[in-house]
Amino acid sequence: MLMTSTLVSASPDQRDTARRRALQRMRMLATGLLAAMTAVFVASRLAPAGWTWTGYVGAFAEAAMVGACADWFAVTALFRRPLGLPIPHTAIIPRNKAKIGQALGDFIAGEFLSPRVVDRKLKDLAPSARLADWLRDPAHVDGLAARLGGLLPDIMPSGEGVRALIGEIVRRAARAGPMAPSAARIVSYLWGDAGAQRLLDRLISRAADYLADHGAVIEAGVASATWKWAPKWIDKLLAERLTRGLIKAVGEIRDPTHPWREELNTWVEGLIARLQSDPRMEARVQAWKDAAFTDDALQAGLGTVWTELESRLTMDRQGLAELISPVIARALRGLGSWLDEDAEARRRLDAWVRVALRKTVSPRRQEIGAFVAQVVAGWDAGEVVEKLELQVGRDLQFIRINGTLVGGLVGLAIYTLAQWAG
Repeated sequence: MLMTSTLVSASPDQRDTARRRALQRMRMLATGLLAAMTAVFVASRLAPAGWTWTGYVGAFAEAAMVGACADWFAVTALFRRPLGLPIPHTAIIPRNKAKIGQALGDFIAGEFLSPRVVDRKLKDLAPSARLADWLRDPAHVDGLAARLGGLLPDIMPSGEGVRALIGEIVRRAARAGPMAPSAARIVSYLWGDAGAQRLLDRLISRAADYLADHGAVIEAGVASATWKWAPKWIDKLLAERLTRGLIKAVGEIRDPTHPWREELNTWVEGLIARLQSDPRMEARVQAWKDAAFTDDALQAGLGTVWTELESRLTMDRQGLAELISPVIARALRGLGSWLDEDAEARRRLDAWVRVALRKTVSPRRQEIGAFVAQVVAGWDAGEVVEKLELQVGRDLQFIRINGTLVGGLVGLAIYTLAQWAG
């Protein structure tokens, strides 16, 4: 158990080194056992003729040598030619490397990537729940945020190529279809979300609190803007009444059933309907979109913003990473909390992942299988043998040891039956 946990936590090179040492020890043990049986057999032949028990020992040792040699030949023939001799049906793995790769590719395509298997496996995995559980660990969140924050300074200042690529992606996405229906869906989603309504309530509350806290300043401003010929007490009276009325009106709007709130809802719903079905609104949105992409001043302004971002990233890479990483960490923690608390969100995310993989991976499973077969066929035969031998060679040496002992027991049993029958 300790050795297994050590291997899991080690690097790939360290694991290979540990496996190589373990394989060498098992080879020495199996070969040493063969040598010991050979010595026992020779000793039994040199023993005095009167020692009847030496026949049983010799039979055990002789059969053990045969079993050890047979299993050594079988194990060696999997990976190479025994003693370098061109014996038929040896070096099985190197000679059949391409066939093994093709069989492996077919197996992966048929048994792992079929729509039925992928869908069932994803249901069992519950990726959204696993993601929420992973994001629950602060170390995971901080580590991922630090990596993502550190990537941005390397991605942004990549010259004109990245800027042109992003611009072309945005242009193609915007021109791929009419904008008004997409805008309608976005507005409908945002306005119908409970978070948007809470944000509106918060803005109204902030405005009401601000007006209440700065009533005197507002009164002074209103009084200074009234008619110059009016007496001061009239100015003051009008200012007080206007200010109190404004504060009262904003406070009343906090009520979701207030007529002004209902009028706002009606206006937004009307805007969504017009974006979905009004040709004039579609034409207006299309004109705005075309103007945005052809406006030289806007394009120059965006280019200036990008250039400024690049220069800031180049000047203070570490500072930017330290600034962005906490923002990303907060977003990741928010994502984890949302998935942890919202079962419906987890269900939708899991369904989306299943659909995405069914539509992207499963239809191309034959291509993936062919790719696996091609990669395996291109491997160096010596490297394949070494990797496989490191993984299973230790168990194969146990086959040699077991063959030695089992062969010896079978030989002893045959000799004993022969003696009793005689």
